[in-house]
Amino acid sequence: MSKEFEIVREFEVDATPEEVWEAITHETGGWLWPMEYDGESGIGPFGSTLTNWDPPHRVTSRTEDVRFPTQSLNQLDHTIEPRDGGRRAWVRYVHSGIFTDDWDSQYDGASKHTDFYLHTLREYLTHFAGRPVAFATLHGPGASTAADAFVAVGRALGLADDTEQGARVTVRGPAGRELDAVVDYRNPYFLGLRTDDALLRFFGRNHWGAPVGISVHDFAPDADAKADESGWQDWLDGVFDQS
Repeated sequence: MSKEFEIVREFEVDATPEEVWEAITHETGGWLWPMEYDGESGIGPFGSTLTNWDPPHRVTSRTEDVRFPTQSLNQLDHTIEPRDGGRRAWVRYVHSGIFTDDWDSQYDGASKHTDFYLHTLREYLTHFAGRPVAFATLHGPGASTAADAFVAVGRALGLADDTEQGARVTVRGPAGRELDAVVDYRNPYFLGLRTDDALLRFFGRNHWGAPVGISVHDFAPDADAKADESGWQDWLDGVFDQS
């Protein structure tokens, strides 16, 4: 049965409103995935309509014909206000729309993803704002939908089950390469690792019946998105190799 939803988050960040605006509307590959906003034409990501375009204060994108089996309407609204004389910014984020099926699970997944994405936005603004990025995203095999799949991912990285957010760690990446990182986010559903040149995001979407996912935001001068995708895909497939 169709039912409306609304997810609201508010936060402050050590960035100017202009920096936040750029991150939300033009530098999206640094923390979410590459998207295009065209304020002059009023067209937002994935063919959405921009019902508000007031840089650097507010942007709203609305899609009324969502091509997704469990959703028929989607709207994203960002309001940005200056704090501390414009040296910091306050952000209000509202995600609303209509879920058409499996409402509780859809809302739970969207809400938890929101917290992780907005955390990643703050990490980007704090550590990498304005740097060119190579973005890659990938998904695990069918076996990564198992109930314990995300636990297996953490262990494959070399993390103890009780390694907490904020810990400095050395993890095992593609081809056995060791990566020094900070665990910038961790709960049973998501894991964020921040290196000197990258934000590595791990998604425990097995909790909602989907494969585990990884996104790589690589800010190194020689970053190669295809190489990142290939290397982490091999790594993730290897975690669930049953042979």
